[in-house]
Amino acid sequence: MSVRTSGHAAGTSVPADAARGGAVNAPNSVHAPDSSGTRSSRPPAGTLGDLPTAHTMPGNAPAADAAGMDANRPPASMSVFNLAMLTVVAVASLRSLPAMAGYGLASIVLYLIPAVLFMVPTALVAAELATGWKGGVFIWVREAFGERWGFVAIWLQWVQNVVWYPTQIAFIAVSLSYVVGGGSLANNGVYVAAVIIVLYWVSTLITLAGGNLFAKVGSWSGIVGTLLPAALLISFGAAWLATGTPSQTELTASAVLPPWTGLASIVLIVSNVLAYAGMEVNAVHANDLSDPGRGYPRTVLISAVVILAIFILPTLAIAVAVPRASLGVVDGINLAFQTYFDHWHLAWGTPLISLLIALGAFASVVTWIAGPSKGLLTAARTGLLPPVLQKRNRAGVQRSILLLQGVIVTILALLFVVIPNGNTAFVTLIDMAAALYLIMYMMLFAAALRLRATRPQVRRTYRTPAMGLVAGIGFAACAAAFILSFVRPSGFTGLSSAGYALVVGLVIVVLGAPPLVFYALRRPSWQLEPDHAVGEAVLVNPPDPADPDDGDHSRPGRRHLRLVSRRHGIHSVGRAS
Repeated sequence: MSVRTSGHAAGTSVPADAARGGAVNAPNSVHAPDSSGTRSSRPPAGTLGDLPTAHTMPGNAPAADAAGMDANRPPASMSVFNLAMLTVVAVASLRSLPAMAGYGLASIVLYLIPAVLFMVPTALVAAELATGWKGGVFIWVREAFGERWGFVAIWLQWVQNVVWYPTQIAFIAVSLSYVVGGGSLANNGVYVAAVIIVLYWVSTLITLAGGNLFAKVGSWSGIVGTLLPAALLISFGAAWLATGTPSQTELTASAVLPPWTGLASIVLIVSNVLAYAGMEVNAVHANDLSDPGRGYPRTVLISAVVILAIFILPTLAIAVAVPRASLGVVDGINLAFQTYFDHWHLAWGTPLISLLIALGAFASVVTWIAGPSKGLLTAARTGLLPPVLQKRNRAGVQRSILLLQGVIVTILALLFVVIPNGNTAFVTLIDMAAALYLIMYMMLFAAALRLRATRPQVRRTYRTPAMGLVAGIGFAACAAAFILSFVRPSGFTGLSSAGYALVVGLVIVVLGAPPLVFYALRRPSWQLEPDHAVGEAVLVNPPDPADPDDGDHSRPGRRHLRLVSRRHGIHSVGRAS
């Protein structure tokens, strides 16, 4: 799942790319995927960064200008190109490239399929939701299906990040092995697990200290961890071919189509879907364009082309230099650099670039570690988690949730010890994270369809064209990828096909079911803070009472508050029928 920027548009608390960074996420102002192939320094989409407080409720706000929404909207503060680049750094990552490099030219098709069926629909649909409702996926899903499913959605967003941490730190561990041992420890499961556990708990201790030690390094971690290695790989690949050095992959027109040897031969496309995760985080910035209706589709087009270039060109650079039999999904990038540097008698370059990649990736882990859990805590303090999981330390950091994260990461890290093949352990974790995230994305697409049908009068600064088709394609793509996540990729050993599916399914149930259990067991004593995110307070463009044509005021009786049932009472969430 990215370097971020400051967020100021009304909407979700997003990563820098997502422009969040509301008061809720302030303490550690570090949180979302960053362009280092990892995450960035701002809270992720759906982390409630800009939810209303008692001081921002409609009753305390000045009356809206009767001239309407367009007159009230602040001047455009972002260009189409700037927003496109924010999206690029939010999504682009090198970690998933080695898995696709084994397909050679066929990787182009395997990148294009999820881009068209998942990346673009996600960006377009999220833009409509983010320009209609504040608060991200929790509010979007809650407004469509109720509080229970809104809580499930934000839980899934949090827990998939917990599963993501071991994969990112495994990437760091392998890079460090090329710094000190020429890659000899890359496939040592005990070494990889130990590095994951140590680095994760170091990151957690830094976060618990409450400082922003790494908050300022999000941007350079993106440059060091993604953009610089990508540029070097592209340059090396071009020089390799230009000097007539034989390519390790077939470069003919017939090689563009992926070989079909059964379902398992293309299952790695699931990791490609996860590679595009994060397109929704910058959707809130559609409000900042001068003409969202025309400008945002151009933003999506530009960012999609650049992201595809960052994915495809370095992947081909890896494929031309490293034989497919030698490629590993964890150390493929390091192997490629080692091959290039050794070819030009620059062996000293391998440990140097590996160290830079590791440092950039580690910075992104630290800057991202608190964000999702902070969003979960914000929702939980309205009574959705027991008080023991809502505890914060003196620095205001969500101690209990971070410690729970650490326990889960430690257990998942042991997969590298239990599963002898490190590549299989890595892909298993990616599939677990992808499956959890895909459930959330299916909820997002379903919420967009339902809100378009049940809340048509809510003003969206941007409206997705052909919403039924776009959201339907996105939902179907997520459902198909979810099913594929249970299929063991071809060529991976260490687990049988049935064992692989069982491990992925078991983790999904164990990590995905708790919000339903917590919701069923909740008590009045769990609510430590009032829920201000209700009614028109969650709307980006609330109706103007002075304007008879604004919202549904011209049709008296059509608007009413929706009452969301709670086990111990009812509260209004503001919904027009």
